[in-house]
Amino acid sequence: YMHVGNLRTALYTWLIARHGGGRFILRIEDTDQGRLVEGATEVIYNTLKKCGLDWDEGPDAGGPVGPYIQTQRRDLYGKYAELLIERGGAYRCFCGKERLESLHGENGLGGYDGHCRDLPPEEVAKKLAAGVPYVIRQRIPHTGQTTFHDAVFGAITVENETLDDQVLMKSDGLPTYNFANVVDDHLMGITHVVRGSEYLSSAPKYNLLYEAFGWEVPTYIHCSPVMRDQHNKMSKRHGDPSYEDLLEQGFLSEAVVNYVTLLGWSPRGEYAEREFFTLQKLAEIFDIGGISKSPAIFDLEKLKYFNANYLRALSPEDFRTGAEPYLRQAIRNPDIDLSLVAPLVQPRCDTWMDIAPQVDFLDALPEYSNELYCHKKMKTNEENSKEALEQVLPVLEGLGEWTYDALHEALLGLAQRLELKNGRILWPVRTALSGKAVTPGGAVELCHILGQTESLRRIKHGIAQLSH
Repeated sequence: YMHVGNLRTALYTWLIARHGGGRFILRIEDTDQGRLVEGATEVIYNTLKKCGLDWDEGPDAGGPVGPYIQTQRRDLYGKYAELLIERGGAYRCFCGKERLESLHGENGLGGYDGHCRDLPPEEVAKKLAAGVPYVIRQRIPHTGQTTFHDAVFGAITVENETLDDQVLMKSDGLPTYNFANVVDDHLMGITHVVRGSEYLSSAPKYNLLYEAFGWEVPTYIHCSPVMRDQHNKMSKRHGDPSYEDLLEQGFLSEAVVNYVTLLGWSPRGEYAEREFFTLQKLAEIFDIGGISKSPAIFDLEKLKYFNANYLRALSPEDFRTGAEPYLRQAIRNPDIDLSLVAPLVQPRCDTWMDIAPQVDFLDALPEYSNELYCHKKMKTNEENSKEALEQVLPVLEGLGEWTYDALHEALLGLAQRLELKNGRILWPVRTALSGKAVTPGGAVELCHILGQTESLRRIKHGIAQLSH
């Protein structure tokens, strides 16, 4: 699955690339083999495609700086680690697991103590000859400060003594995430690096690596987290939805993309008050200066508001195509024309999931209480509702053509002849046809959809029920 926060990072990266006429590169970072999840790469491909985030280079598209899967680049990293050792920016560490664990102390805290940092070259050569396993660590200066610039948070300065000599190459010959990314970002010509603010603490170490290699530092854009509430970050473990979950819950991908872009970014100038944007429009107006330092709170109700607007804006044809599986779920009767039902629910749903509960009565009349016939505003009660249905029955039985216009004329004509307000006739009919207090569409629409036979059957059932 793809977290909402990860989707937002991908979105911002794509928008920066498209806004600046740059290239969007898809790189699969799989060096942490222990955390590899089967099928995760497919989820990334599918999510980006569904969201409309096309990439210019990547594992499937190819490109001039491939391969685009980090484990397929493993031979590269060793060379750069060796180069870093030569330049004094890294060293080999032969400490075993037990020694490293002893450094953590009882509280599990405590970083590496630099034990192998200044081993004499002959001792290093001896250990290498004996085949002692090792990792390669970054040599962080013990004194001074490192300042890095972030496009969102500005200049941040840290004391070097607070940074630990992080592992760059593991004993299995694979790089750590932190090292692989610096090497690949340089080799692939990455100009903008977008990631979560939890990586702010790693940024000084990245800077020191770039400086040790003599490479240009890219623009850092750290984004504050997406939160469930004021105190908790969104988390799949706590039941917060992923992008896939949101689609399963009946949200449109376009609405999710629009809403997620605005979690932590605000349009400026003439667009400052606007909420609804196509992806193309966002690419046109996106600027890094609109990214906020403050965490954003994911509000499902706000997303529903966005989604409802997107559903209403669909053409009737597109809405019907999208709604069909949800209509079919509730209406199994093949005689019911779904193209008549879809327009009734389009203005009445926030997500696709709202459809089935609104229309299930079309498939089968539920059991209902006669109290539904009593409506103060319509001036209906059980007695006059029964009379109304008894008047309606012969009119509908004698109707030659069962069209919307003919039904409209027949029912309203009856009310006129009886010198009654329309509601006195239409409310009892709608109740008898649906058995519900609220329906999409009124008496005329429901008669039209249910057809003559079923409509008459339900009206007779209503009369019988009101007679007891």
